[in-house]
Amino acid sequence: METIKLEGLDICCYKDKLKNGLEMVFVPYKDKKNYFISYATRFGSEITSFVPIESKKEIKVPDGIAHFLEHKMFEQENGVDPFTFFSESGTGANASTSYDNTQYICYGTKDFEKNLKFLLKFVNEPYFTDENVEKEKGIISEELKMYEDIPEIKLEMKLRENIYHIHPRRVDIGGTIEEINKIEKEDLYTCYKNFYSPNNMFILIVGNFDQEKAREIIEEEIGKKKSIPFPKIKKIKEQSTINKSYEKIESNVRVPKIGMGIKIPKKNLGNYDELTLDLYLSMISTVCFGSSSTFRERVRNKKLLNSFYTEWETTDDFKTLYMIAVSDNLDQFLEEVKKEFSQLTIEESSFERMKKVWIANEVKMIDYIDSTVHNIYDDYLHYHMVVPNKIERIRKLNIKEIQKIAKQIDFNNMAVVIQVPKEKEE
Repeated sequence: METIKLEGLDICCYKDKLKNGLEMVFVPYKDKKNYFISYATRFGSEITSFVPIESKKEIKVPDGIAHFLEHKMFEQENGVDPFTFFSESGTGANASTSYDNTQYICYGTKDFEKNLKFLLKFVNEPYFTDENVEKEKGIISEELKMYEDIPEIKLEMKLRENIYHIHPRRVDIGGTIEEINKIEKEDLYTCYKNFYSPNNMFILIVGNFDQEKAREIIEEEIGKKKSIPFPKIKKIKEQSTINKSYEKIESNVRVPKIGMGIKIPKKNLGNYDELTLDLYLSMISTVCFGSSSTFRERVRNKKLLNSFYTEWETTDDFKTLYMIAVSDNLDQFLEEVKKEFSQLTIEESSFERMKKVWIANEVKMIDYIDSTVHNIYDDYLHYHMVVPNKIERIRKLNIKEIQKIAKQIDFNNMAVVIQVPKEKEE
């Protein structure tokens, strides 16, 4: 195994790979009682057009199929329910699908070896029938209908529609009812075969466990599974401009909300590696809009803000900044945001202070298994590596570079969605 020392954190990761390409990352904690296992594939809802390995013709699978596939993996031919199996030892289990990945997890304090074997086994034994696929359509359709009534989700999806012209990220991860009803078991097997291949997957284990035994179990359960070449995925030619600049929607909310999205072509931001660019962009949004920013203080003093959060999203060609706020005066709040953008400055004192805060958070989070899992999983998914020197990378962030990047951002390329309470019918 390759040993990766996380500098400044007094902890080591161990990385290995099976002959079929499955990557493994182990982070042992001898002073903890619990463990966390994540088994993931780099297949999410944004992949809907590709050329299957046994074909030369591109196919289009229904939107939401990655999420549908995740659901169906929990149905086993032998009738054993994974949730029931894990709960017998007090072990938690779950799965999630995002735009760019799907992961299956279990976490607990008992029966590590037994639970690891079962997790690997059920994810590697798909069982789809016409009957169970048809049944699932109804379940997921009801789930999608429920989401339609959640104001936060409605706001986010409307914002995505207005940011992107054709990119799959403008569609809900779960798809639409119309698309879900098109899914057949053959579609699921095609996606499973092409994207649940060992060379497109990785397993992350953090906590108290025997890493040699873990590797032995993984080799035994997956070592003989063959990998296939990665299928050709259609390149999406998304426009640089936002799709729609402004829209007002009515929802079941008491206090109005506003969603803002700024789409930034990567090519405009300079020649940085992905991690460095992400650190700089996160620093810009934190210094400008974080809890200790002058912007927050200003809008609070004017009683314009109830809550506010920001988040960055990465696609092949773009970085997108999402901002969601709750305010009683959305128009004035929006003007304050635009004002902040128009006179954007990154003060060196704020920049250096925030670097110290980030470093302290890195040190603090490593003591918690859940935080460690999240950090390493995110790094491995997006940068294809365990970052050994993140603290040093933060220290080396440069005020001149961040100011240069900030100047390249066109803050006018912004989509705005206003969400207001529904008018009462007379």
